[in-house]
Amino acid sequence: MTLTLTPLPGIPIVNPGDDLASLIISALERMKIDLEDGDILVLAQKIVSKSEDRFINLASVSPSRKALALGEQIDKDARLIELILQESKSILRIRPGTIIVEHRLGFICANAGIDHSNVNTKNDLDEWVLLLPENPDYSAKLIRSKLEEWCCQTIGILIIDSHGRAWRLGTVGVAIGISGLPGLEDLRGDPDLFGRTLRVTQVGAADELAAAASLVMGQAGEGTPVIHVRGFPYALREGSLEELIRPEQEDMFR
Repeated sequence: MTLTLTPLPGIPIVNPGDDLASLIISALERMKIDLEDGDILVLAQKIVSKSEDRFINLASVSPSRKALALGEQIDKDARLIELILQESKSILRIRPGTIIVEHRLGFICANAGIDHSNVNTKNDLDEWVLLLPENPDYSAKLIRSKLEEWCCQTIGILIIDSHGRAWRLGTVGVAIGISGLPGLEDLRGDPDLFGRTLRVTQVGAADELAAAASLVMGQAGEGTPVIHVRGFPYALREGSLEELIRPEQEDMFR
């Protein structure tokens, strides 16, 4: 098995309303890459959010009493906290400078995924933040539909973000939007190397690919927000982020 991840250079700074599929097609043509059945394109969350105009100017946000109280408690801008509250189902932990929440999309993350970094605007740079896409699975589906129409092949689209982890230091790439590939690959019932039946093994296939693609993208200012993938070891199928979300009743750490 060979898994090949190829960055697509030359993707310009994405602005609201930009057609990501068209930008990707141009990048593929420059690299002389013809999409094949089973190929996957991995997109950084930021370019999806930017194209969907998920920018918010903090000057336009009026913090609630709860946001004001939390802001004083953890020394964080109450306007940003208000956005975090709006993007979250619940608050799980608070520490100076950080809020851990259950995002409205279902996963656990810091600050509801709202970001200041790599958010470039014409004026008042520090006043602007970027929210996660409204519906990343749907965003991935739209991009996939346009690309499949162009290439006449069956492909997958994965939208990823950088998250921390409960048990380890450092951020890693994780899937937040999935179309056309499995989120979770269930190996229960399959034999292991010695013929014993696997009973609990489920592979977070989309997260594994997200982490690999994140290595190629980089976490700072590398400017390669789209990765072409060939050789994914699992069959493509319809998938969704929901497959990867652990139900609350099975979460031993809340």
